Amino acid sequence: MAIRRNIQYINKDFTELRASLINYARTYFPTTYNDFTPSSPGMMFMEMASYVGDVLSFYLDNQIQETFLQYARQTNNLYELAYMFGYKPNVTQVATVDLDFYQQVPNTGTSPDFSYALFIPENTIVTSIASGSTSFIIQDPVDFSVSSSGDPTEITVYSVDGSGNPTFFLLKKVRKAISSTINTTTFAFGAFQQFPTVEIASNNIVGILDIFDSDGNQWYEVDYLAQDTVYDSIKNTNTNDPNLSQYSGDTPYLLQLKQVQRRFTTRFLNSTTLQLQFGAGNVNDTDEEILPNPDNVGLGLPFEIDKLTTAYAPSNFIFTKTYGIAPSNTTLTVRYLTGGGVGANSPANTINSITLGTPTFINSNLNPTTANYILGTLAVNNLVAADGGGDGDTTEEIRQNASANYATQLRNVTQDDYLVRALSMSSKFGVIAKAYIEPTKAQSVSSGQAASILDLYVLSFDINNKLRTASQALKQNLSTYLSQYRMINDSISIKDAFIINIGVNFDIIVLPNYNSNEVLTKSILALQDFFAIKNWQINEPIILRDLYAVLDNIEGVQTVKNITISNKVGVNLGYSEYAYDIAGATLNGTVYPSLDPMIFEVKYLNQDIQGRVVSF
Repeated sequence: MAIRRNIQYINKDFTELRASLINYARTYFPTTYNDFTPSSPGMMFMEMASYVGDVLSFYLDNQIQETFLQYARQTNNLYELAYMFGYKPNVTQVATVDLDFYQQVPNTGTSPDFSYALFIPENTIVTSIASGSTSFIIQDPVDFSVSSSGDPTEITVYSVDGSGNPTFFLLKKVRKAISSTINTTTFAFGAFQQFPTVEIASNNIVGILDIFDSDGNQWYEVDYLAQDTVYDSIKNTNTNDPNLSQYSGDTPYLLQLKQVQRRFTTRFLNSTTLQLQFGAGNVNDTDEEILPNPDNVGLGLPFEIDKLTTAYAPSNFIFTKTYGIAPSNTTLTVRYLTGGGVGANSPANTINSITLGTPTFINSNLNPTTANYILGTLAVNNLVAADGGGDGDTTEEIRQNASANYATQLRNVTQDDYLVRALSMSSKFGVIAKAYIEPTKAQSVSSGQAASILDLYVLSFDINNKLRTASQALKQNLSTYLSQYRMINDSISIKDAFIINIGVNFDIIVLPNYNSNEVLTKSILALQDFFAIKNWQINEPIILRDLYAVLDNIEGVQTVKNITISNKVGVNLGYSEYAYDIAGATLNGTVYPSLDPMIFEVKYLNQDIQGRVVSF
């Protein structure tokens, strides 16, 4: 009959293990061995066993620690855990800047001649003469022939003839740029294999710019290989679109989802190594081209009955095993960006040399002499310094960012998520100036639960930065954009918010020994800043005491006698068509918005805010 031994399993370090072994020997072998002096052979073996146990305990604890995001210390483990939480660590921070592009165009007699408008392609490189010739890249093209609320063209008179008539106009456009350099490498692929990977080793890797194979096919980066659609843009040239014109179009490009089979995903293995992984499909035999129908949805399931208990996802509803095509018998040319760091922060007026990218004219059949002159007028400059450059994520930043990213997983969960996502759409697809979301007022109720139906009210800017209703093309772009982040049980209805134009009149009393005109001018400027449309949101009330406080803080104002809000209405006068009962909506010093989402706008700040100085 075996004797049950009392073994301690909680001892971890050398001292505890050594004491446990001594106690074990004294308990179960009291007559066999009793020499526990430090120099005895028995104690040597006990201490050697304690040493091995201590080392094993250390590595076991360390391995357990490295599996938790909040405790991991090894960089490669942190990167893996961050990707598990859906966060892609940054290995460098790029500097950003607004670049101003200029060109001249001749006068047609009544307006600028846009037939001489230039086109600067995307990924054009502009170099800074300071900061060690740092390169900056623009990600969006510059098209001087298009002007919209999201991409306005500023037009000024550049030169005049002897009679004062304009001879040349100056066009200006602004583009965001990041500090990056384009690098190129190639990878040769032989016989077909599933999920092939390649690695790019470099410092300060920003990301992949593009990939093309030997046959000219483009490969698209996706967040995960099961994602088979990417955003694609088409220039909006619809002449039947009433919202599209040279000066008032708010949607320069149309947004659509494009299904792609040639795709890849990236992940940083460490701060200097970027891994690219491709799919498992064969270009000659892929199941991703199957159109879903009742006969083939869930095609990859082993038994038909599994359909009853299987969770379906829009990204992989056929249960394809390819996850994109794997490159084979071809060479991929990869262009990737590197840059960033503190040294990329460049002073103002130093980024002014186009070193990569060829500007071209939109139209052909131009006068060669004039065209050469116009091409020579192209200039670029940064009026403000480039900043934001720095090192990549620290260990603690990876932990915090990964934890924050896990909460939403890039999905719109709350109403605020929809607002932020709507306002973050790229300007090339149109700019949402104002957005407001609420549950629909006519929600259907089933089984005591309200349906997830949301009304998203939006407005856009015209070319003069005044509010206007969004065009149908802009709302369609927004719908397409939100579709990739919408929860499956959410239904979003995009609607127009109402614009209520208002005027402000006020009376003030000026302190003695102050210039009345100067005090009045300062008061008007303060209210103009208060009512600047950037400071107002849909369904925001006007609190009159805030206006009184603004005027009371003006030096020289003794008393604010009166402030009156009035409604400005009439399309023929340049205002909104919607009238509003200001007096009826005012209660306890607050002008409330209507039940239907709307926004108050002082459309013409210079003429709709009037004040006067009065006496007691």
